[in-house]
Amino acid sequence: MLETFSLAGKTALVTGANTGLGQGMALALAGAGADIVAVGRTAPAETEAAVREVGRAFHAISADLGSIEPVPAVMEEALARAGGVDILVNNAGIIRRNDALDFTEEDWDAVMDVNLKTAFFLSQAFARHVIDAGKPGKIINICSLLSFQGGIRIPSYTASKSGIAGLTKLLCNEWAPKNINVNGIAPGYFATNNTEALQKDETRNRQILERIPAGRWGKPEELGGAVVFLASPASDYVNGAILNVDGGWLAR
Repeated sequence: MLETFSLAGKTALVTGANTGLGQGMALALAGAGADIVAVGRTAPAETEAAVREVGRAFHAISADLGSIEPVPAVMEEALARAGGVDILVNNAGIIRRNDALDFTEEDWDAVMDVNLKTAFFLSQAFARHVIDAGKPGKIINICSLLSFQGGIRIPSYTASKSGIAGLTKLLCNEWAPKNINVNGIAPGYFATNNTEALQKDETRNRQILERIPAGRWGKPEELGGAVVFLASPASDYVNGAILNVDGGWLAR
């Protein structure tokens, strides 16, 4: 049974893998046997060192995913350097905060472009590759608790994460017959550099922990099991699903 979770011989393209959740997932995929192609604006030196330490190949591609302009070049370079891509993890994302009454078009577009638009067109490029190559593919979209809830002061983030959840289901409907699995992971509150301010805010930290049945923040490596499962043959009949990894937050 454990062999069905192996990613030996596979290559995973992970966006935003330099820190936090993206880094945790890239390391988990490498630990399961996958080579890694990391795409983002910042050099993922720490991630690269950790991936190479477990004996897997690592390729870094510098790209600003704030527009779809680099998508064709990203896929072309990934294929040239890795020889092929079997798994796509759409993790890169940004957030802008302001009251809905004061939210700007610039902040709306910036978030939607990275979190939803680029994720779709990168998925499209990946799907074309695996279909042309006649092989199966796995797409894992990083959703959010805000794929299910409204939140406050983050209108474009909530819209983008609700959108990526819907897109996961649509792409499943179209691409499952083409041997491509499209699923999502909805992380809860994880201890990363992005949530450092919340962790240091005594009131918000207490409120968050009171809501989480597990009673603690998640660790980035705790997304590893979910991403390896959805990337591996163990999930071949799982399609269009969104797996919550939230310590029970949505059950409360």
